[in-house]
Amino acid sequence: MPHIGELSALLTAVFWSITSFAFSSAAIKLGSLTLNINRMMLASILLALTIVVFRFDYILSANQIFNLVLSGIVGLVIGDTFLFKSFQYIGARIGMLMMALSPVMSGVLAYIFLGEDMSMWGILGMAITIGGVVLVISERKETETSEYRISKIGIFHGLMGALGQAGGLIFAKFAFEEGEVNKIVATFVRIISSVIILTILAVLMRRYKNPIKVYKENPKALTSTAIGTFFGPYLGITFSLIAIANTKVGIAATLMSTMPIIMLPMVRYYFKEKLSWRAIGGHLLPLPVLR
Repeated sequence: MPHIGELSALLTAVFWSITSFAFSSAAIKLGSLTLNINRMMLASILLALTIVVFRFDYILSANQIFNLVLSGIVGLVIGDTFLFKSFQYIGARIGMLMMALSPVMSGVLAYIFLGEDMSMWGILGMAITIGGVVLVISERKETETSEYRISKIGIFHGLMGALGQAGGLIFAKFAFEEGEVNKIVATFVRIISSVIILTILAVLMRRYKNPIKVYKENPKALTSTAIGTFFGPYLGITFSLIAIANTKVGIAATLMSTMPIIMLPMVRYYFKEKLSWRAIGGHLLPLPVLR
């Protein structure tokens, strides 16, 4: 199928746009760490059932497993934990706008570690992307209809989330370059390794909340977690791996970063949040195509 990588990247952006709103709501009630663990546990179950039912080939080399585990640690344990934390401070719209910087970081990392070329058009696109993000976050205050405020700590968490996302894609690309890997299986390896590591850390730090008790007290958080998990770790991550396996990391990451644009009508018409022209312009600027 022509352009399967690019189409998969755009679908990933749609799925992640949906999941970001679901998780931003759940993160406030559960906390970023608890939410990250719960959604990946649920995703692991869905992925395992899919692999068994469709009898996917799960034979991988030791090096492929190693790179996929590293991809999970960098992208899901570190990157997503920071991303969810940014949701608590600056909300889903600005948090996901910060993720528009991920293709800039991915392009640089792919150039250094994978030898992917960077054209002048790509470099110009990176500059425009950074300019769009700066335009939005430099606003002195959010609109009165928004419950979030732009803050330095929120921006920092958003940047770390974008860097984690970029690093995770690079390690996944290493695994795919070695040989054919079923993308559902690759997603399962990334997620199950992340679940194990996060759960151990959370238990040792005594920061993991009893999910039964938490969801009993917050039934809406359970619905948000389930919706976010299906569209995020289950569909979103799988399609993101299909994307980077079939096109350059920079191109895939750029198309995935169109989430802020996709989210604008959701914010305006579903959440009834008023947006300034400056904010809209800043969201539309990050549309580079890295070649």
